[in-house]
Amino acid sequence: MISDRDIEGVMAQSALVQYQLAAVVSRTVLKTDGGSVTAFAFDGGQELSEHTSPFEALMLIVEGEAEISLAGTLFRASTGQLLRLRGGQPHAVKALTRLKMILVMIRA
Repeated sequence: MISDRDIEGVMAQSALVQYQLAAVVSRTVLKTDGGSVTAFAFDGGQELSEHTSPFEALMLIVEGEAEISLAGTLFRASTGQLLRLRGGQPHAVKALTRLKMILVMIRA
C-alpha cells in the first residue's frame, strides 16, 4: 500500500488506489485550503448517487468506462478523458466497467 509519504516524483496514476470487490474506494492524495485531489476505484456496476459540491472540479478517467450524469444529461467517459464539473451542478457517477478516476477539486 502507498502512503502519503510515498507520493513523490513520478508514479503511475492507477497505483494511487486499488479496487475492492463490490465497493467504491477513495483516497485523498492532496488537500490544501485551495482544493483537493482524490483518487477513486469503483468495482464494475458501483456508483455514487447524485450529489452536488459548491466547488469547481475536473474528473480524470484513469482506466475503465463510466456513465456520468451532469444536471440530468448523461455522458460516457473512458480512459484518458476528462470532464468538468461546475460548482453547484448535480452529478452522479456509475462505473460501467471497473473504473479508476482522479477528482481535482478547486476551492475559490
